[in-house]
Formats: sequence, structure tokens, C-alpha cells
Amino acid sequence: MSSLGEADRKRLLADSIAGKFPDARGRFGPFGGRYVPETLIPAIERLEAGLRTHLHASDFQRELADELQGWVGRPTALTHAKRLGARWGADVWLKREDLAHTGAHKINNAIGQALLARRLGARRVVAETGAGQHGVASAAACARVGLPCTVYMGEIDMERQAPNVGRMRLLGAEVVPVTEGDRTLRAAVDEALRDWVADPLGTYYLLGSAIGPHPYPYLVRELQTIIGREARAQLLERTGELPDALFACVGGGSNSIGLFHPFVADASVEIVGIEAGGRGPALGENSASLALGRPGVLQGAYSLLLQDPHGQIQETHSISAGLDYPGVGPEHALLQAAGRVRYEAASDDEALAAVLECCQSEGILPALESAHALAGARRWAATHPGKRILIGLSGRGDKDMPTLQRTLIAQLEAAGRRGAA
Repeated sequence: MSSLGEADRKRLLADSIAGKFPDARGRFGPFGGRYVPETLIPAIERLEAGLRTHLHASDFQRELADELQGWVGRPTALTHAKRLGARWGADVWLKREDLAHTGAHKINNAIGQALLARRLGARRVVAETGAGQHGVASAAACARVGLPCTVYMGEIDMERQAPNVGRMRLLGAEVVPVTEGDRTLRAAVDEALRDWVADPLGTYYLLGSAIGPHPYPYLVRELQTIIGREARAQLLERTGELPDALFACVGGGSNSIGLFHPFVADASVEIVGIEAGGRGPALGENSASLALGRPGVLQGAYSLLLQDPHGQIQETHSISAGLDYPGVGPEHALLQAAGRVRYEAASDDEALAAVLECCQSEGILPALESAHALAGARRWAATHPGKRILIGLSGRGDKDMPTLQRTLIAQLEAAGRRGAA
């Protein structure tokens, strides 16, 4: 979409700010839509009708608000990261989704969709997960509303996110390992979709990110914008001003669209999404769909994808399981095309360094996903001294301890041994 002229960019941005997306076809400008098997059309249309009936109805919103406050623990804190700010030469604030029940932003969407599934008469719920946080959130939400839950998870992700596999099982979910394909998040989505196709009316697919066929990108965004609404109000109350810049990590894009959306109309706020740069820019070495991808269709929607010249979706890499996905939500593709949000990548090494810096400066262990946002914000601060930065801390890093044990902790132990010698 780099070929768009300035007039087209302005039009897309104006329509986005005016709330015209998604349109009646489920499109965010040129992106989005609904590319699904014919057998799923009745279930998708039923979901869309149920969404229109319930999502913004006063009784549903009261029930959701009660769960968010009394069970999820909202509002989550806004933390002034003074020591990080001193190191960066900036005024740094963290929106603490790591403090939400189950440890990440995923619970906002999971409980909302679980309540919707119950209203639609679903007999069971299926979900996919990469880093495990959406799986844990789905398992917890389904336990809360009394629906059985099956979670599909790639075999590779099950190994690197073992603590979350155990949590899902304790919460009553059946965890099904996916051994086909890339054995990460993309393969897990494929398996969940196959399950849904087998029983499209009795099963509810609780999709975890702002991806997939319409109305999922819209539904997930609406359930996650509580992050940005809270952060905006909290920062205005604490400082009297909006941030100069806003940062969040971007995989499929749910935490970032939730933080970004309430700020899109604020022209003074620079918005930056940080993708997984992995080991480098070559295909298969990263998960930076917005920075390096091309338009195409994946898992129900037209968006930017990591694919070869023949249109074959490529395997991806990120040290963070939650960012290890070859596509991105269509609204992010729109915001990039409109020139409103800039997307960059942070490498595995930058993310690991950001984990250590946040731990030792603020006493907060961030998820590896969130660490990408911290790395991008640190880089921006170096050329914008004294600015106010708001960062979405999408989750906590307890789940990443197996990976951190093999990397950062091993490095610290080795350094300690060298020092002792």
C-alpha cells in the first residue's frame, strides 16, 4: 500500500477517525473482509447478528463491566517508570496489563467473548493460543461462565510455554497439541478453524487476536479498547496531558489496537507499533508482517502477510511465542496505509535486553512480547529527549521463564562465574 497517494491516505485516516471501519462488508479500507468456507457462513452470520444485538446493549455491558472490575481486576494500574525514564532521558509510563487476572490483556477479550458465547447458546468453546496467555484466559473465562473449553496449541509453543499449558489444564481446558505445519500459532489457528467447521452452530470459536474473518477484528478491538480508554483517562488525571508517543508490541495486534484506537484521533500523539524482528530481515527469520509483508489472504482476512514471491506463507521466527505469526490484523494494515501509525521491528536481542533493563530498573518482569515495545520506546527516546512516552505492558513474563532461563539467566550466571574467577 506504499503506492497510495496523500489524498488517499487522508481519506482513509478521516474515515477511520469517523468510525466508518469496518464497513458493511467487514473491510478496513482495502483490508479485512470474510474469506471462509461456505460451511462457516451461518456461524459467522449468527455471530455478527449476536454481536449487533448484545455487544453494546446496556445489560451486556453491565455484566461485562462487573466481570472486568470484580474478576479481572480493572482498571489496571498506570505506573510511572521513573528509573527507566531517568536512564532514557524521558518521562515513561507503563499501562500494566500484566496486573490483570491471568497475567495479560487477553482476559479482556476472553471474558467478553465467553459471555457472548453463552448468550448465543453455544455448547462448547474452542480457542487457539501461541504464548499460552489467550489459552489461559479462555480456559479461565469458560470456567467462569460454565462452558467446556478446548485449546489448540502448537507443539513448539507447548514446549517453550510449559507453565501456561499446566495452568490451562488446571482451569479445566483440554489442551490439544498441534503437530502439523509450523507447530506454532498459525497452525493452532488452522486446527481451531477445522474444529469449528465440524460443528459451526454448537461450537463457539473464541479467537484471541484482532485477526480472522469479519466480525472478529472488530469484536476483539471493541473488547480491548478498554486498555486505551483507561490509559488515556489515567494519564490525563496524573499529568493533565496526553503522551507525546505511544508504543505497543504487535503480533496479531489485539493489545496494540486496544491501546491505539482511543488515541487515533489525537494528532499530537505519535503512535508506534513494534513487531518481532527476530534474527534479521530475511524471510523465516522474523515475524514483522507490517514492516516486511505483502498483501494476501490468511485465515479469513485480507491483510499484510509474510509470504514468498509465489504467495506461499512462510514460517516465522520470534523469541516471543505470542508474536510468532505471519500476518497481522486488518485494522493495523489500514492504520499503516493511512500513515497514522508507524510500525518498526525489534530484534530478539533487543527484547531480551529490554526484559533485563525493566526488571532491574523497575522491579517488573515483562513478557517477551511486551519487551519488544519497551525496546522500541527506548530507541525512540534516544532521539526525542524529554518526551512523555506511554507503553502498553501487555503481559507479565512468568510464562517466559523457560526461555529466559536458557538465555538471560544463563548469561548472568556465566558472567557471575567469570567474575568469581
